[in-house]
Amino acid sequence: MLPDLILSVLHYGAIIGVAAILGTELAMVRPGMPREWVSTVARIDAFYGALAVLVLATGLGRAIFTAKGWAYYSANALFWASLGTFAVVGLLSVRPTLAYLRWRREQAGSGHHPPATEIAGIRRYLWLQVALLPVIAMFATAMAHGYGNW
Repeated sequence: MLPDLILSVLHYGAIIGVAAILGTELAMVRPGMPREWVSTVARIDAFYGALAVLVLATGLGRAIFTAKGWAYYSANALFWASLGTFAVVGLLSVRPTLAYLRWRREQAGSGHHPPATEIAGIRRYLWLQVALLPVIAMFATAMAHGYGNW
């Protein structure tokens, strides 16, 4: 029972952290953002990646090692839909991450400021991620209530 509690707390905490970081990135990455924020956003985004790995690890740990077990989850279409949507969010996070790293590198060399058009494009990727988080939650909630069994 204790491993289930620990995995649940870590899983939900990491999910909340992912959502908070996405909100922080949306607040910071905007046209006219101060140059000194570029390094900060890159560091915050590294935490986003680490928390996403924790979400995945604890989620799989819960699926494999807790009460319902792998047999329940592996036969549930909503589990796979949730995992697939999570993967899409992960893929959508690649472009912003690469942009932040490039911006930081360019800024270190010349004081470069990211163009507003590029910032607008990155914000679209962030908003898509934000839009998909409730979809993952919807799949997970439905799955926890017994829907999605094949």
